[in-house]
Amino acid sequence: MKPPVPPPCLPWFKDVNRYWDPRRDRFVAKILPGEYYVSTQQELIGTVLGSCISACVRDPKSGIGGMNHFMLPTRAIGKVDILSDAFRYGNFAMEHLINDVMKLSGQRSSLEFKLFGGGNVVKGMGSVGQKNIEFVRQYLDTEHFTVAAEDLGGNYPRKVLYDPGSGKVMMKKIKSLHNETLAQREESYMDQISQKPVAGEVDLF
Repeated sequence: MKPPVPPPCLPWFKDVNRYWDPRRDRFVAKILPGEYYVSTQQELIGTVLGSCISACVRDPKSGIGGMNHFMLPTRAIGKVDILSDAFRYGNFAMEHLINDVMKLSGQRSSLEFKLFGGGNVVKGMGSVGQKNIEFVRQYLDTEHFTVAAEDLGGNYPRKVLYDPGSGKVMMKKIKSLHNETLAQREESYMDQISQKPVAGEVDLF
């Protein structure tokens, strides 16, 4: 029996990998470092995190929400200042996600945030996980958003599966990695963001 056809997605997410999960009877959008996804359908959003952060954001009234997967560039040394390139990069990652949810639901005051990741899991990356945690907490505090739940830091990667409709998060800490895929993926992502300029400014509505 063939799996069902994926539901329509927003045009700018057409390249995000989505697959049918027969166990949960749902489609799952799998995001990689530097990606985000917002769903208006009954989809799940999943990712695997090492040092990176994922913010899960939704409007509980409409059930519209999404998830991102990001990391600050290596130039984030010391306290992450709100005028630094690193902060602007993280700002860009957060505001694309939040703005998409707000465009579709229009309810800034009711947005619900859950945070995951920031582990100290990749050799040679130093305290980048902690810097990511400091950034996302500072960002949400500056924008006057509150955090409904979080699981941050530690020494383990995390597999995260988010249901924007219900707000439920299924998370598993990975005690041992069977290959170097996650480490290689994050190292490659860090190289990319450390070498390219910060993208254009994005303002919250």
